Amino acid sequence: MSKREAIFPANRHALYEEHGYSAAIRSGDLLFVSGQVGSLPDGSPEPDFTRQVELAFDNLQATLAAAGCTLDDIVDITTFHTDPQNQFDSIMQVKQKVFPIKPYPNWTAVGVTWLAGFDFEIKVIARIPH
Repeated sequence: MSKREAIFPANRHALYEEHGYSAAIRSGDLLFVSGQVGSLPDGSPEPDFTRQVELAFDNLQATLAAAGCTLDDIVDITTFHTDPQNQFDSIMQVKQKVFPIKPYPNWTAVGVTWLAGFDFEIKVIARIPH
């Protein structure tokens, strides 16, 4: 059985060390990406919600790239939202920029009450290209 291989983006933010987790774990040809948030370099939340969502996707893309993946390699998305009803329009605007053409990835959205000061988090599973 192979060991976990931790993957980190080049400019990883402070949250990984502060909370003791890996940005992603490679297992065979799958990449399991931890929840990515719209953090500033010091790990604090971006205060503007739309920008926070954009930064979460930027952090996601950087983590995918560190494993040789792109957004096209994603097979499963789960997002977490602190106020889904009021955040939906902003999230959809960013989503349409990130995923402009079909086929769209499958996506599960979950409303939550707490995200450690953040309002949006995205985690994915991707297939690592050969």
